[in-house]
Amino acid sequence: MFQKVLIAEDHEGMNYSMQVTLENLGIEHDFKNYVFYCDDALSRIHKAKSENKPYELLITDLSFNEDFPKQQITDGARLIKAVKEVQPEIKILVFSSEGRLSEAQILFESLNIDGFVPKGRGDVKDLKSAIQAIFDNKKYISANLKKTINEKVYDFEKLDIAILTLLAKGISQKMMQAHLQEMGIKPNSLSSIEKQLKKMREALEFQNNPQLIAYCIDRKII
Repeated sequence: MFQKVLIAEDHEGMNYSMQVTLENLGIEHDFKNYVFYCDDALSRIHKAKSENKPYELLITDLSFNEDFPKQQITDGARLIKAVKEVQPEIKILVFSSEGRLSEAQILFESLNIDGFVPKGRGDVKDLKSAIQAIFDNKKYISANLKKTINEKVYDFEKLDIAILTLLAKGISQKMMQAHLQEMGIKPNSLSSIEKQLKKMREALEFQNNPQLIAYCIDRKII
């Protein structure tokens, strides 16, 4: 079983539940392995690695309340990305109030997380199952994850991400071709861009591009 686990969670009640779960699994845990802020979590990862005592598992929420002092890393997705850059082999378990299957799928695909458990009834048992599965080198998707009514799942491609990112920066579709060419992304013609945007809007049932952009920003797709 894991010997060194870091918890990043800004609600003490939830943190207590996780500590109890770790103790039940025979994992020693103390206050040094528990942080309220993403910046502190990344600092602990750096310090542990420099001391040749790296963490084996990071359990993190996705949403963190704004607080003082102002944090450089303000959400769990950005924390996971930063941690992976420092320690690519670390296991990641997301424990979040976000209960959408599509949200979890995006994190598995874009950040290569190892497990996702939604907060709620039965989450302590769910956490134990997730930690054991991850320790056994398995991916864990909670059975409690539910697709919200009418929510669609769309597999965003590299071209999609590039187009959406440029649109979010205020670059028009007509000017986008040159940018895509510089990025080495094909197809990059105006007709291809328009076709791809239409494909995304129809799949996710949006009427216009601003709605699509807002959706992707909210879910950290771009």
